[in-house]
Amino acid sequence: MKLSMGINYAGGFQQAVQQVIELEKAGLDQVMIAEAYSFDAVSQVGYLAAKTSTVEIGTGILNVYSRTAALMAMTAAGCDYISDGRFILGLGASGPQVVEGFHGVPYEKPMVRIREYIEACRMIWKREAPFDYQGQTVTAPLPAGQGTGLGKALKIINHPVRSNIPIWWASLKDRSVEATAELADGWLPIFFVPDRFQQVWGNALKAGTAKRDPSLAPLQIAAGGMLAIGEDLVGEQQKAILDFARPNTALYVGGMGARGKNFYNDICTAYGYEKEAIEVQDLYLEGKKKEAAAAVPGELLELSHLVGPRSYIKERIGAFKEAGVTVLSINPIGPDAVKTVETLREIVDES
Repeated sequence: MKLSMGINYAGGFQQAVQQVIELEKAGLDQVMIAEAYSFDAVSQVGYLAAKTSTVEIGTGILNVYSRTAALMAMTAAGCDYISDGRFILGLGASGPQVVEGFHGVPYEKPMVRIREYIEACRMIWKREAPFDYQGQTVTAPLPAGQGTGLGKALKIINHPVRSNIPIWWASLKDRSVEATAELADGWLPIFFVPDRFQQVWGNALKAGTAKRDPSLAPLQIAAGGMLAIGEDLVGEQQKAILDFARPNTALYVGGMGARGKNFYNDICTAYGYEKEAIEVQDLYLEGKKKEAAAAVPGELLELSHLVGPRSYIKERIGAFKEAGVTVLSINPIGPDAVKTVETLREIVDES
Protein backbone atom coordinates (compact mmCIF):
# COMPACT_ATOMS: atom_id res chain seq x y z
CA MET A 1 0.00 0.00 0.00
CA LYS A 2 1.40 3.38 -1.05
CA LEU A 3 1.13 6.59 0.96
CA SER A 4 -0.08 9.79 -0.69
CA MET A 5 -0.53 13.36 0.48
CA GLY A 6 -2.07 16.41 -1.15
CA ILE A 7 -0.68 19.92 -1.49
CA ASN A 8 -3.49 22.39 -1.10
CA TYR A 9 -3.89 25.37 -3.41
CA ALA A 10 -3.84 27.66 -0.37
CA GLY A 11 -0.92 28.23 1.96
CA GLY A 12 2.83 28.49 1.65
CA PHE A 13 4.09 26.54 -1.33
CA GLN A 14 7.79 26.65 -0.46
CA GLN A 15 7.07 25.31 3.02
CA ALA A 16 4.87 22.58 1.53
CA VAL A 17 7.61 21.54 -0.90
CA GLN A 18 10.16 21.35 1.90
CA GLN A 19 7.76 19.14 3.82
CA VAL A 20 7.35 16.86 0.80
CA ILE A 21 11.14 16.54 0.55
CA GLU A 22 11.29 15.45 4.19
CA LEU A 23 8.27 13.15 3.88
CA GLU A 24 9.77 11.51 0.79
CA LYS A 25 12.60 10.30 3.04
CA ALA A 26 10.05 9.17 5.65
CA GLY A 27 8.24 6.91 3.18
CA LEU A 28 5.78 9.09 1.26
CA ASP A 29 5.14 7.60 -2.19
CA GLN A 30 2.90 10.17 -3.88
CA VAL A 31 2.02 13.84 -3.70
CA MET A 32 -1.11 15.21 -5.38
CA ILE A 33 -1.52 18.86 -6.34
CA ALA A 34 -4.92 20.51 -6.44
CA GLU A 35 -5.86 23.13 -9.03
CA ALA A 36 -9.54 24.18 -8.81
CA TYR A 37 -9.52 27.82 -9.96
CA SER A 38 -6.33 28.76 -8.16
CA PHE A 39 -2.75 28.69 -9.45
CA ASP A 40 -2.29 26.02 -12.10
CA ALA A 41 -1.09 22.65 -10.84
CA VAL A 42 1.29 21.94 -13.71
CA SER A 43 3.88 24.59 -12.83
CA GLN A 44 3.95 23.17 -9.30
CA VAL A 45 4.49 19.67 -10.70
CA GLY A 46 7.58 20.96 -12.49
CA TYR A 47 8.99 22.55 -9.37
CA LEU A 48 8.38 19.44 -7.28
CA ALA A 49 9.96 17.26 -9.95
CA ALA A 50 13.15 19.27 -9.61
CA LYS A 51 13.15 19.10 -5.81
CA THR A 52 12.36 15.39 -5.33
CA SER A 53 13.73 12.12 -6.67
CA THR A 54 11.39 9.21 -5.93
CA VAL A 55 7.95 10.50 -4.99
CA GLU A 56 5.26 10.26 -7.68
CA ILE A 57 3.70 13.61 -8.53
CA GLY A 58 0.08 13.85 -9.62
CA THR A 59 -2.61 16.38 -10.36
CA GLY A 60 -5.66 16.16 -8.19
CA ILE A 61 -7.27 17.26 -10.45
CA LEU A 62 -7.03 18.91 -13.88
CA ASN A 63 -10.48 19.52 -15.35
CA VAL A 64 -11.14 18.39 -18.90
CA TYR A 65 -12.68 21.67 -20.06
CA SER A 66 -9.86 24.20 -19.58
CA ARG A 67 -7.38 22.34 -21.80
CA THR A 68 -7.91 20.59 -25.12
CA ALA A 69 -7.39 16.84 -25.22
CA ALA A 70 -4.17 17.27 -27.20
CA LEU A 71 -2.83 19.88 -24.77
CA MET A 72 -3.71 17.59 -21.87
CA ALA A 73 -1.70 14.81 -23.50
CA MET A 74 1.23 17.14 -24.23
CA THR A 75 1.18 18.50 -20.68
CA ALA A 76 1.12 15.04 -19.12
CA ALA A 77 3.93 13.87 -21.40
CA GLY A 78 5.95 16.95 -20.47
CA CYS A 79 5.41 16.42 -16.74
CA ASP A 80 6.38 12.77 -17.11
CA TYR A 81 9.50 13.80 -19.04
CA ILE A 82 10.83 16.27 -16.49
CA SER A 83 10.04 13.93 -13.58
CA ASP A 84 11.69 10.88 -15.17
CA GLY A 85 8.45 8.92 -15.36
CA ARG A 86 6.97 9.90 -11.99
CA PHE A 87 3.83 11.73 -13.15
CA ILE A 88 0.18 10.79 -12.56
CA LEU A 89 -2.50 12.54 -14.62
CA GLY A 90 -5.47 13.11 -12.34
CA LEU A 91 -8.56 14.13 -14.31
CA GLY A 92 -12.02 15.29 -13.35
CA ALA A 93 -14.99 17.29 -14.56
CA SER A 94 -15.04 20.07 -11.94
CA GLY A 95 -18.49 21.72 -12.02
CA PRO A 96 -20.55 24.19 -14.03
CA GLN A 97 -19.83 27.12 -11.70
CA VAL A 98 -16.10 26.88 -12.41
CA VAL A 99 -16.20 25.62 -16.00
CA GLU A 100 -18.85 28.01 -17.29
CA GLY A 101 -18.27 30.88 -14.87
CA PHE A 102 -14.47 30.99 -14.80
CA HIS A 103 -13.40 29.28 -18.02
CA GLY A 104 -16.38 30.31 -20.14
CA VAL A 105 -16.87 26.84 -21.61
CA PRO A 106 -20.23 25.01 -21.71
CA TYR A 107 -20.42 22.25 -19.10
CA GLU A 108 -21.60 19.49 -21.40
CA LYS A 109 -21.28 15.70 -21.36
CA PRO A 110 -18.74 15.53 -18.49
CA MET A 111 -18.53 11.73 -18.36
CA VAL A 112 -18.24 11.37 -22.14
CA ARG A 113 -15.65 14.13 -22.22
CA ILE A 114 -13.40 12.45 -19.66
CA ARG A 115 -13.74 9.10 -21.44
CA GLU A 116 -12.72 10.72 -24.73
CA TYR A 117 -9.84 12.59 -23.11
CA ILE A 118 -8.49 9.32 -21.71
CA GLU A 119 -8.71 7.66 -25.12
CA ALA A 120 -7.20 10.68 -26.88
CA CYS A 121 -4.27 10.97 -24.45
CA ARG A 122 -3.39 7.31 -24.82
CA MET A 123 -3.53 7.57 -28.62
CA ILE A 124 -1.20 10.58 -28.61
CA TRP A 125 1.30 9.01 -26.21
CA LYS A 126 1.52 5.79 -28.23
CA ARG A 127 2.35 7.65 -31.48
CA GLU A 128 1.14 4.69 -33.56
CA ALA A 129 -0.50 7.04 -36.08
CA PRO A 130 -1.18 10.76 -36.51
CA PHE A 131 -3.79 11.90 -33.98
CA ASP A 132 -7.24 11.67 -35.54
CA TYR A 133 -10.17 11.49 -33.13
CA GLN A 134 -13.76 12.18 -34.08
CA GLY A 135 -15.82 11.91 -30.90
CA GLN A 136 -18.76 13.69 -29.30
CA THR A 137 -16.64 16.20 -27.38
CA VAL A 138 -13.21 15.80 -28.98
CA THR A 139 -12.80 16.34 -32.72
CA ALA A 140 -9.32 16.67 -34.16
CA PRO A 141 -8.59 17.52 -36.87
CA LEU A 142 -11.65 19.74 -37.24
CA PRO A 143 -14.31 18.28 -39.56
CA ALA A 144 -14.81 19.61 -43.08
CA GLY A 145 -16.59 22.92 -43.11
CA GLN A 146 -15.10 24.10 -39.81
CA GLY A 147 -12.13 26.40 -39.46
CA THR A 148 -9.80 27.12 -42.35
CA GLY A 149 -9.78 23.59 -43.70
CA LEU A 150 -5.98 23.49 -43.31
CA GLY A 151 -5.84 21.32 -40.21
CA LYS A 152 -4.03 18.00 -40.47
CA ALA A 153 -3.52 15.00 -38.24
CA LEU A 154 -0.17 15.12 -36.44
CA LYS A 155 1.94 13.03 -34.08
CA ILE A 156 3.40 14.53 -30.93
CA ILE A 157 6.99 15.41 -31.89
CA ASN A 158 8.82 13.86 -28.96
CA HIS A 159 8.56 10.25 -27.92
CA PRO A 160 6.98 10.29 -24.45
CA VAL A 161 8.97 8.68 -21.63
CA ARG A 162 5.98 6.39 -21.11
CA SER A 163 3.15 5.62 -23.49
CA ASN A 164 1.02 4.51 -20.54
CA ILE A 165 1.16 7.45 -18.14
CA PRO A 166 -1.25 6.59 -15.30
CA ILE A 167 -4.61 8.33 -15.54
CA TRP A 168 -6.65 8.69 -12.38
CA TRP A 169 -10.31 9.73 -12.51
CA ALA A 170 -12.02 11.67 -9.71
CA SER A 171 -15.55 10.34 -10.20
CA LEU A 172 -18.60 10.37 -7.94
CA LYS A 173 -21.78 9.17 -9.63
CA ASP A 174 -22.71 5.69 -10.81
CA ARG A 175 -22.08 5.99 -14.56
CA SER A 176 -18.83 7.88 -14.08
CA VAL A 177 -17.58 5.41 -11.46
CA GLU A 178 -18.48 2.55 -13.80
CA ALA A 179 -16.52 4.22 -16.60
CA THR A 180 -13.62 4.76 -14.19
CA ALA A 181 -13.50 1.08 -13.33
CA GLU A 182 -13.58 0.27 -17.04
CA LEU A 183 -11.02 2.76 -18.38
CA ALA A 184 -8.87 4.50 -15.78
CA ASP A 185 -5.69 3.39 -14.06
CA GLY A 186 -6.83 4.78 -10.74
CA TRP A 187 -9.87 6.15 -8.92
CA LEU A 188 -9.98 9.21 -6.66
CA PRO A 189 -13.18 8.95 -4.60
CA ILE A 190 -14.21 11.32 -1.81
CA PHE A 191 -15.67 10.54 1.63
CA PHE A 192 -14.60 6.93 1.22
CA VAL A 193 -15.80 4.70 4.06
CA PRO A 194 -14.21 1.27 3.53
CA ASP A 195 -16.83 -0.46 5.63
CA ARG A 196 -19.73 0.91 3.55
CA PHE A 197 -18.41 1.93 0.14
CA GLN A 198 -20.17 -1.01 -1.50
CA GLN A 199 -23.51 0.61 -0.59
CA VAL A 200 -22.58 3.64 -2.67
CA TRP A 201 -20.36 2.44 -5.50
CA GLY A 202 -20.27 -1.37 -5.36
CA ASN A 203 -22.54 -2.08 -8.32
CA ALA A 204 -20.91 0.57 -10.52
CA LEU A 205 -17.40 -0.70 -9.77
CA LYS A 206 -18.45 -4.28 -10.49
CA ALA A 207 -20.10 -3.34 -13.80
CA GLY A 208 -17.10 -1.31 -14.95
CA THR A 209 -14.59 -3.96 -13.95
CA ALA A 210 -16.50 -6.53 -16.03
CA LYS A 211 -15.83 -4.39 -19.13
CA ARG A 212 -12.22 -3.57 -18.30
CA ASP A 213 -9.60 -4.30 -20.94
CA PRO A 214 -7.43 -7.21 -19.74
CA SER A 215 -4.34 -5.29 -20.85
CA LEU A 216 -4.98 -2.76 -18.08
CA ALA A 217 -3.67 -3.49 -14.60
CA PRO A 218 -6.24 -3.72 -11.78
CA LEU A 219 -7.81 -0.40 -10.81
CA GLN A 220 -5.86 1.52 -8.17
CA ILE A 221 -7.91 3.24 -5.46
CA ALA A 222 -6.68 6.20 -3.42
CA ALA A 223 -8.63 7.00 -0.26
CA GLY A 224 -8.15 8.17 3.30
CA GLY A 225 -8.21 11.40 5.27
CA MET A 226 -6.72 13.10 8.29
CA LEU A 227 -3.98 11.16 10.06
CA ALA A 228 -3.10 11.35 13.73
CA ILE A 229 -1.55 8.52 15.75
CA GLY A 230 -1.31 8.53 19.53
CA GLU A 231 -2.22 6.36 22.48
CA ASP A 232 -4.15 9.28 23.99
CA LEU A 233 -6.34 9.74 20.90
CA VAL A 234 -9.45 8.06 22.27
CA GLY A 235 -12.79 9.45 23.38
CA GLU A 236 -12.87 13.23 23.50
CA GLN A 237 -9.25 13.52 22.35
CA GLN A 238 -10.02 11.60 19.18
CA LYS A 239 -13.23 13.54 18.65
CA ALA A 240 -11.42 16.87 19.01
CA ILE A 241 -9.20 16.05 16.04
CA LEU A 242 -12.00 14.56 13.95
CA ASP A 243 -13.93 17.78 14.52
CA PHE A 244 -11.35 19.56 12.35
CA ALA A 245 -13.01 17.86 9.36
CA ARG A 246 -16.51 19.06 10.20
CA PRO A 247 -16.49 22.47 8.41
CA ASN A 248 -15.16 21.07 5.14
CA THR A 249 -17.49 18.06 5.24
CA ALA A 250 -20.45 20.36 5.91
CA LEU A 251 -19.38 22.56 2.99
CA TYR A 252 -19.53 19.61 0.59
CA VAL A 253 -22.55 17.80 2.02
CA GLY A 254 -24.50 20.97 2.65
CA GLY A 255 -23.30 23.61 0.21
CA MET A 256 -21.90 22.03 -2.95
CA GLY A 257 -25.04 22.28 -5.04
CA ALA A 258 -28.73 22.96 -4.64
CA ARG A 259 -31.17 20.49 -3.11
CA GLY A 260 -31.41 17.45 -5.35
CA LYS A 261 -28.22 18.46 -7.18
CA ASN A 262 -25.60 17.80 -4.53
CA PHE A 263 -23.65 14.61 -5.28
CA TYR A 264 -21.84 14.72 -1.93
CA ASN A 265 -25.14 14.87 -0.10
CA ASP A 266 -26.24 11.85 -2.13
CA ILE A 267 -23.14 9.95 -0.98
CA CYS A 268 -23.90 10.75 2.66
CA THR A 269 -27.47 9.54 2.16
CA ALA A 270 -26.35 6.34 0.46
CA TYR A 271 -24.11 5.59 3.44
CA GLY A 272 -27.24 5.51 5.58
CA TYR A 273 -27.10 9.04 6.99
CA GLU A 274 -30.21 10.31 5.20
CA LYS A 275 -31.61 12.27 8.15
CA GLU A 276 -28.24 13.86 8.91
CA ALA A 277 -27.64 14.71 5.24
CA ILE A 278 -30.94 16.59 5.07
CA GLU A 279 -30.21 18.42 8.32
CA VAL A 280 -26.68 19.43 7.27
CA GLN A 281 -27.94 20.74 3.93
CA ASP A 282 -30.89 22.62 5.43
CA LEU A 283 -28.69 24.32 8.00
CA TYR A 284 -25.93 25.14 5.52
CA LEU A 285 -28.26 26.62 2.94
CA GLU A 286 -29.84 28.72 5.70
CA GLY A 287 -26.42 30.18 6.40
CA LYS A 288 -25.99 28.31 9.68
CA LYS A 289 -22.58 26.87 8.86
CA LYS A 290 -21.48 26.13 12.43
CA GLU A 291 -24.69 24.28 13.15
CA ALA A 292 -24.34 22.37 9.88
CA ALA A 293 -20.83 21.32 10.84
CA ALA A 294 -22.05 20.14 14.22
CA ALA A 295 -24.72 18.02 12.50
CA VAL A 296 -22.20 16.02 10.44
CA PRO A 297 -22.41 12.42 11.74
CA GLY A 298 -19.43 11.59 13.94
CA GLU A 299 -19.37 8.01 12.72
CA LEU A 300 -18.80 9.19 9.14
CA LEU A 301 -15.80 11.20 10.28
CA GLU A 302 -14.35 8.37 12.35
CA LEU A 303 -14.66 5.76 9.61
CA SER A 304 -13.29 7.93 6.79
CA HIS A 305 -10.24 9.30 8.66
CA LEU A 306 -7.33 7.72 10.54
CA VAL A 307 -7.23 9.11 14.05
CA GLY A 308 -6.47 7.01 17.11
CA PRO A 309 -3.95 4.74 18.86
CA ARG A 310 -1.49 2.66 16.85
CA SER A 311 -3.52 -0.55 17.25
CA TYR A 312 -6.68 1.21 16.04
CA ILE A 313 -4.88 2.71 13.04
CA LYS A 314 -3.61 -0.76 12.12
CA GLU A 315 -7.16 -2.08 12.30
CA ARG A 316 -8.50 0.72 10.08
CA ILE A 317 -5.69 0.21 7.55
CA GLY A 318 -6.84 -3.40 7.35
CA ALA A 319 -10.35 -2.19 6.54
CA PHE A 320 -9.04 0.06 3.76
CA LYS A 321 -6.94 -2.78 2.33
CA GLU A 322 -9.92 -5.14 2.46
CA ALA A 323 -11.91 -2.55 0.49
CA GLY A 324 -9.30 -2.57 -2.29
CA VAL A 325 -7.56 0.69 -1.43
CA THR A 326 -4.02 0.60 -2.80
CA VAL A 327 -3.00 4.17 -2.00
CA LEU A 328 -3.66 5.61 1.44
CA SER A 329 -4.29 9.35 1.10
CA ILE A 330 -3.32 11.16 4.27
CA ASN A 331 -3.31 14.62 5.80
CA PRO A 332 -0.99 14.45 8.84
CA ILE A 333 -2.28 16.45 11.81
CA GLY A 334 0.07 17.60 14.55
CA PRO A 335 3.46 19.23 15.04
CA ASP A 336 5.62 16.44 13.57
CA ALA A 337 4.29 15.26 10.21
CA VAL A 338 7.52 13.40 9.42
CA LYS A 339 7.33 11.31 12.58
CA THR A 340 3.64 10.60 11.95
CA VAL A 341 4.31 9.40 8.40
CA GLU A 342 7.27 7.30 9.56
CA THR A 343 5.01 5.61 12.10
CA LEU A 344 2.30 5.03 9.53
CA ARG A 345 4.85 3.56 7.13
CA GLU A 346 5.88 1.09 9.85
CA ILE A 347 2.27 0.13 10.52
CA VAL A 348 1.47 -0.35 6.84
CA ASP A 349 4.58 -2.42 6.21
CA GLU A 350 3.89 -4.73 9.13
CA SER A 351 0.19 -5.15 8.30
